[in-house]
Amino acid sequence: MRIVVPIKQVPETGNVKMDPETGTIIREGNESIVNPLDLYAVEEALRLKEKHGGSVAVISMGPASAEKALKEAIAMGCDQAWLISDRKFAGSDTWATAHILACGFGHLGGYDLIIAGERATDGDTGQVGPNLAAALDLPLATFVRRIDASPDQGLMRVERLLEEGEELLELPLPALVTVVKEINFPRLPTLRGKKKARNLQIETLNAQTLGTDPSKIGLLGSPTRVVKMESPRVTRTGTLLKVKDEASLQEAASALMAFLKQKGFFSEGSHG
Repeated sequence: MRIVVPIKQVPETGNVKMDPETGTIIREGNESIVNPLDLYAVEEALRLKEKHGGSVAVISMGPASAEKALKEAIAMGCDQAWLISDRKFAGSDTWATAHILACGFGHLGGYDLIIAGERATDGDTGQVGPNLAAALDLPLATFVRRIDASPDQGLMRVERLLEEGEELLELPLPALVTVVKEINFPRLPTLRGKKKARNLQIETLNAQTLGTDPSKIGLLGSPTRVVKMESPRVTRTGTLLKVKDEASLQEAASALMAFLKQKGFFSEGSHG
């Protein structure tokens, strides 16, 4: 069973900076990590490999520094890694990113299953996985918290976690699923894995290698664009009453009651 996991390198949550001109994330000079939700996808792929045999490959689109994220996945137990990197890809939205990844998957050859994280913590859209499934014309299941694969029968059963409950689906293989963090608990890299990752030469795929259409990548190939950015401002207006003694306590209670009545939360005759 050959499983491929697309992963992403993202800035630390507290270090996210945006370019006000392009509306894209500034990645240079910021400390980056593997997208935390992608680690659950890697872990599930490794568990399926341990159960059914086969291999797990990881692929990432990003700058050269994204090799660090790929090597962390290798250290966890993955077998192969590819980096998709080219300045021409800069500014790609989720649709263009999925197109580029789909071209990358075409370069990798066959696969039985693609497991992606639910979403990335920087963009927080959850769109790349479904867009990739559409680009590759694959069956899709999102928000998956349990996978029961039967590669010998060419199918898999999954349990989806929804707001109103659970949903059970059966999908033919190959397929793509996005997983939620309830599916497992990611393992830590091993010493043997770190040694393997340190010595691994990761192949880089660029626009020329993939043969991507210039009109479908980067800002030019992105149908969505951030046109305005604003930082939220938290403003609080009101009256601050400090309780120091019995008299000030009574004053504060009376003021609170008057405020609640003014807002219509209860009337004079209400009790309880």
